[in-house]
Amino acid sequence: QQVWIAKGDGIFQDLKNQQAPVDNHEIPSAILEAATGINAVDKAIEELYHTGYMHNHMRMYVASISCNVANSYWLNPAKWLYFHLLDGDLASNHLSWQWVAGAFANKKYYANQENINKYFSSRQNGTFLDVSYTELATLDQVEVLQETVPFELRTTLPHFDRPSFSGNRKTLVYNYYNLDPNWHKDEDVQRVLLLEPGHFEKYPVSQKNIDFVLQLAKNIEGMKVFVGAFDDLAKEVAEEHIIYKEHPTSKHYRGTREERDWLSSAKGYFPSFFKFWKKAKKELQSL
Repeated sequence: QQVWIAKGDGIFQDLKNQQAPVDNHEIPSAILEAATGINAVDKAIEELYHTGYMHNHMRMYVASISCNVANSYWLNPAKWLYFHLLDGDLASNHLSWQWVAGAFANKKYYANQENINKYFSSRQNGTFLDVSYTELATLDQVEVLQETVPFELRTTLPHFDRPSFSGNRKTLVYNYYNLDPNWHKDEDVQRVLLLEPGHFEKYPVSQKNIDFVLQLAKNIEGMKVFVGAFDDLAKEVAEEHIIYKEHPTSKHYRGTREERDWLSSAKGYFPSFFKFWKKAKKELQSL
């Protein structure tokens, strides 16, 4: 999160090193179709489509196959995974893909079949990953990964009648990245979930994700849903009555900005988690 704040849209391009080699800027069809031939990987992709979740180790395995074996540039495969993850976060997702691809780390991340078997209780052998790590880093082109397709995912937002607002009443603006049920809890305020078409054109997510967010919004009493741009909402509620939380995706909001809750006071750009953790841990240990 701190990297996203510090680097902004820089998280959508190589941060530390240029990914190499890169053979394409698409996505391997075998990844999209859960047809890599690696049973644990294919099962995990199918579960992702069905549930919206994928184990964190498996996310790294999928990224390694896509970026370091198929040599796809990390950005579009990262967008694909983010599109489907119910717990998707652009910073965590995209920077993790960069880390695997060696663009946000000093080396690439690889996982071979032995590693996958160990952590996913499988016994498969004879796959293109069933080699040593030395061999894995120098693999020739793998036939099953040769076919690639462009990134073509879109979000369709539901239609809601425009809710009515009191223009001079304290109004909390929630969004895809803020559905905190304890935010100003028990206060007599207007609460609105803002779903901006422009946001989802830039950062598309699946229908399952939109449905998930709308279900979460029901946990917050009095929540109204507003589909439209922030500027349209600002025509309904005076800016001096709008409150929102700081986030890279809400920089264009106007009104009173409140800080998010953070693990520690460690702020700014950290080139690795451990550099951040070294500073944060020291503070936390003193509490």
